[in-house]
Amino acid sequence: MVKVAKEPVPGRYPVTFGEVELLRDLDRPDGWMLSSGGVPQSYVDLSDPTHLEFEYVQLMGEVIDLLPAGPLDVVHVGGGACTLPRYVAATRPGSRQIVLEPDGGLVELIRKQLDLRSVPRLKVRITDGRSGVAGIADAFADLVVLDAFVGATMPVELASTEFLGDLARVLRPHGTLLVNAADGKGLAFARRLVATLRGTFRQVALLAEPGVLRGRRFGNLILVGSPRELPLDRMLRRAAGGLTQARCVYGQDLVNFVAGAAPIHDGDGVLAPVPPEDLFG
Repeated sequence: MVKVAKEPVPGRYPVTFGEVELLRDLDRPDGWMLSSGGVPQSYVDLSDPTHLEFEYVQLMGEVIDLLPAGPLDVVHVGGGACTLPRYVAATRPGSRQIVLEPDGGLVELIRKQLDLRSVPRLKVRITDGRSGVAGIADAFADLVVLDAFVGATMPVELASTEFLGDLARVLRPHGTLLVNAADGKGLAFARRLVATLRGTFRQVALLAEPGVLRGRRFGNLILVGSPRELPLDRMLRRAAGGLTQARCVYGQDLVNFVAGAAPIHDGDGVLAPVPPEDLFG
């Protein structure tokens, strides 16, 4: 007898750290939005895991597509509805993936409501990012994705030199780190985060929509770091030619962007930027 997954049910659900909401996409029959406190957290299409709804996730997908062909060993710091783990599993069959997510209630909800069990070779560990990464072996991953938010704010403890150094330890010599950050006017946090990556990795690039990159509006910025040479020319073309029409900044332009900002260290009095109250209204 074939077991058919139950239809997801829209509504509000209690999780370990508060409450989340599942919203059906009226334009896509199998599209679902995960939201927390009115802030969109994840979007998945259960029938098409290659569909990436959010612009910043599309940028991350573009970078993943440029990695060497074949299966990947991936560590995801932050889970949500596991959009990118589903994407990697669909586009690179045979990939082994670990998701580190501290909210056990959320993980159980996504397993039941959004068919997480269908993603092959995916393991989810209920743990915070720093503890979870500390338990992963050296040179385990081809790719590490850091996409962890509390509401719309990136935890500062996941942006420090010390933690990024631990992520570098987990990467293989040819590996790539992808970081989703958010910032607004002045981009002070983003500049310090880029400075932190530049102190950790041989090569770093930044991708963002032009309005965000100029500090005109609050939004997401994607940072890419690697101990090897990145395919910068192809990243530049893919970012500019995609749906988001993003810019890719690297080299001297990235040095100019940092503008002397200091790297972030554990214990620094750094405040992660908070979006305007009406951003998601």
